Amino acid sequence: MASMEESNKSSNLYDSSSSAAQPLLSKPYPTPSIEEYQPQQQSLPQSASDNTQFLQIAYNYGPRPFKDLPFLILFLLFSICCFGFGIFSIAHKNSNFSSVSSFSYDPTSSSCVKHTISNHGSFLDFYGFSNFKSSSDEFVRGLVWVLVITFILSLPIVWGVLLLLKHYTKQLVYVSLPFFVVIPIGVNVYWFVACTISSSCSDALPLAYRILVMLFVFLVIGVIVWIFVLNWHRIELTINIIGVASNALSRNLGLFGVVPCLKLGLLVYYVPFVVFLVFARYNGKIVPHQSRGEYHCAWKQDSWVGAYYALAILTMLWSATVMLEAKAYVVSGTIAQWYFSKDDSNPKRKIRSSLRNAFGPSAGTICFSGLIMFVVRMVRAAVDGARQEDATGIVKVLRCCVNVLLATVDFLNKFTINFAAITGETYCTSARMTYELLKRNLLSAVFVETISTRLLAGIIFVLSAIYAVVVCAILNGITDLGVYSYYVALLAWLLLFLVLGFFIHLLEDVIDTIYICYAIDRDRAEVNKPEVHDVYVQLPISRSIRTPLV
Repeated sequence: MASMEESNKSSNLYDSSSSAAQPLLSKPYPTPSIEEYQPQQQSLPQSASDNTQFLQIAYNYGPRPFKDLPFLILFLLFSICCFGFGIFSIAHKNSNFSSVSSFSYDPTSSSCVKHTISNHGSFLDFYGFSNFKSSSDEFVRGLVWVLVITFILSLPIVWGVLLLLKHYTKQLVYVSLPFFVVIPIGVNVYWFVACTISSSCSDALPLAYRILVMLFVFLVIGVIVWIFVLNWHRIELTINIIGVASNALSRNLGLFGVVPCLKLGLLVYYVPFVVFLVFARYNGKIVPHQSRGEYHCAWKQDSWVGAYYALAILTMLWSATVMLEAKAYVVSGTIAQWYFSKDDSNPKRKIRSSLRNAFGPSAGTICFSGLIMFVVRMVRAAVDGARQEDATGIVKVLRCCVNVLLATVDFLNKFTINFAAITGETYCTSARMTYELLKRNLLSAVFVETISTRLLAGIIFVLSAIYAVVVCAILNGITDLGVYSYYVALLAWLLLFLVLGFFIHLLEDVIDTIYICYAIDRDRAEVNKPEVHDVYVQLPISRSIRTPLV
């Protein structure tokens, strides 16, 4: 009787809160998200208590306890071991590593003895070197200037793209869509004609091979066109989602300074590892080695060097995934504070608060999430590499099972770090609560509008390609680089594409965070940002989730 009364009280609380807050909604949600789960709540007292807990989901502004500490300790232990053995490798290096050729085998003592080698005849051909240097000076000078100018211009270009996506998203997308096809077709035709005219290129690549390459490129272009035609009905919704995310990012411009600093910090963290790996090779000794009945001197590394290489490389890879998760955590915490702020106010020190939580109470959660990402990528790389080899039926079945397992982990990990940044919960609790949150509201944990990533990638590809064409035209007009101007333009395109790609990844984190914040609003029957609800309410309802059998 007591459990039934508690269940009725919980269901009444849910019904009253929903009915009281329903008029606030900018657009009524489909009723199955509530009616489908009410019978389950009445029949399961435990689920009712869980629902009352999830009704309180909101951004945790208060002090947060430390979570997932064992994984933080494990990460620090790995790093300390790498630094400790690295310092040991520097202190105990063998200076004879670079002079192995000066040792010879002494039969009388059965050991390697150092002897003097004349250096005559080992001088460089300075004349040829100077010719090479003089011929490449102009290319290097032009390349450096173009890359420096491109990097400087990339900052206003990113700012301009953000403003265009915020105010003119639809126009920018529809103007860029034709270039997704025009630019690859133009480059393909230009390459084919230029290679046909050039005697050296036509001799190296016969006509039949050139035609096959051109047809293959046209096939890839056709696949791209087919993808966009197939998803044309989702373009309008994707445009609105990108516009909302761009507006949110423009209200938190401090992220453009913090996120690059995180990546720069990772590079600084990598510097001692590179130094340690170089000096680790110097730990060993010169010993006699028998080959084909003859003895010669060879370098033999200490037995621990191989293990240290493995430990250092694994730690570096784990650190890279930790940095990615820390970036997502900081972005999610900052955007969530903006989203849940009242009266369209912009909270102060929200980025500082997110950084303090990321490298403080939630550092273990970030290390745990980074470890999972690292393991998943390592296993997926191993599985993809195994596809190139002959395999039996059992191996193919196991490979399919591994792929299903990895897809399940990606499914659970999609929004976990975003939820942890909002609530400060542990990784496992955040994964479970995120899944339950999306399931109760019939939202998919695999974000519906994945086409937004492809669309944004296409936009930055078009902008970078236009910039590269302009650079190539300027170089051909004012310099005598000749064919090298194409290489310089290609590197300028790559640099601008990478900078804009950083902006796109940042925007993707904002989209994911707003999606979780919208789900929390929907679960609590509240509206913190009406402009977000006007767009995200158009997302299709996921009918693939089924309630568990009792």
